[in-house]
Amino acid sequence: MSKEIVQLNEQAIRTELKELVRLSVEEVLNGLLDAEADRLTNAQKYERTEGRQDTRAGHYPRKLLTTAGEVELEVPKLRTLTFETAIIQRYQRREASIEEALVEMYLAGVSTRRIEDITSLLWDAKLSAGTVSRLNGKVYEQIEAWRQRPLTGIYPYVYLDGLYLKRNWGGTYGNVAILVAMAVNERGEREVIGAEEGMKEDKESWLSFLRHLKERGLKGTQLFIGDKCLGLIEALSETYPQARFQRCIVHFYRNIFSVVPRGKVKLVAAMLKAIHAQEDKTAAIEKMQDVINKLKEMKLFEAARKVEQTGFETLVYMDFRREHWRRIRSNNAMERLNREIRRRTRAVGAFPDGHSALMLVCARLRYMQDSLWGQKTYLNMQHLEENLLSVS
Repeated sequence: MSKEIVQLNEQAIRTELKELVRLSVEEVLNGLLDAEADRLTNAQKYERTEGRQDTRAGHYPRKLLTTAGEVELEVPKLRTLTFETAIIQRYQRREASIEEALVEMYLAGVSTRRIEDITSLLWDAKLSAGTVSRLNGKVYEQIEAWRQRPLTGIYPYVYLDGLYLKRNWGGTYGNVAILVAMAVNERGEREVIGAEEGMKEDKESWLSFLRHLKERGLKGTQLFIGDKCLGLIEALSETYPQARFQRCIVHFYRNIFSVVPRGKVKLVAAMLKAIHAQEDKTAAIEKMQDVINKLKEMKLFEAARKVEQTGFETLVYMDFRREHWRRIRSNNAMERLNREIRRRTRAVGAFPDGHSALMLVCARLRYMQDSLWGQKTYLNMQHLEENLLSVS
C-alpha cells in the first residue's frame, strides 16, 4: 500500500509564524493605545457623554521596532489634550530592550557594520547612519563614566602596560599609545582600574596616567608590576614613592635573548628560569651570580652585563607572600586583556583619532570586567600582610 509523504517547508512555516507574532504584537499595542486615549478623554470612541474630556482627531502612523519585528502603530490624536502614553516614549522608535541590546552589542566589541547586519536579520530593519552615530554617543558617555569612576577599595597589586594602535595624523598614519592599569583588589579579584591615551610610553604620559589613578582614589598599592620603562619608573617614584616595582620576568628574558645567538637561546632560557625557581631570595641571588659567571664563560658578555645590572629588579616579588609569587612576578595577567583588545581592534585597522581608539579599548575592557574574568578569584588575599616583609 502506497503512502503519501507530506513534506513541510520549515522556512515558510517560520516566516508565517514570525509574521503572525508580529501582527499580534501590532494589534495588542494599537489596542493599548486606544485604551490610553479612552482614559484621557473619559469616553470611548464615538461615545457621547457629559463627562467627556475631549474628542478624537484621527491618528497618525508610528513605526516601532520590537523583538517581533517592525510594527505600524496608529497613535490617536486628540483635539485639545496632548496624547501621552506609557507604552512608548515620545519620539521613541524602538523598544527599550532593543536599545539596550544595541548598546551591549557595541560594548561587547561587535563592529558597527555587524550591528547593522544583525538588526536587519533579527528585526527586519536596518539602522541608519544617524542612529549608529547616536548609539555610539550614548556608548561613549557610558564608557567615560566608567573610566572616571571613583576607586574606593584597596589595591595591593597593580599591573601596568601600554599598547600601540594605528591612528590617522592629518592624512598620515602613526601610533597612539593606550596605557592600561589592571589591579588585584582586597578580595583577590582582578579589576581594570584605568585606561588613558598617551602620545607614547614616556615619563609625561605615565605621570599623567598615574596622577589620574591617584585622583580617583587608588591607594594601598604595595607593588606595581610591568615592563621596565625609564619613564614609568620615574613617574612611579613621584606618585607612589612608598610602593615597590617588579620588573616582568618575561620581558626581562626577552631583553636578554636579544643579545644571545639563536643557537644558545634555549640554554640561556633554562639558566635564567633557574634563577626564579629558587626557594628564596638569597638562593636566587646566589644562582644569579652563577648564571652571570656562566654567561661570561660562554663569551656572552653583553648578556652577562644585562643580568648583572638588571637581574635584581626581577626578584622584588620574593619579598611578598610565597603563595602570590607566580602571579606577581610577571605581567602575564595583562595578556588576556591584550589579546581581547587586539582581537577587537584588528578589524578596525587605523582609528580616525586617539579618542576613538581609547573608547573602543575601554569598551572591550569594561566588557571583560563584567564577564567571568572579573568575577573569579585570582589571588587569595586573606593573609596578605599590611606591610612589606622585611628582608636582609
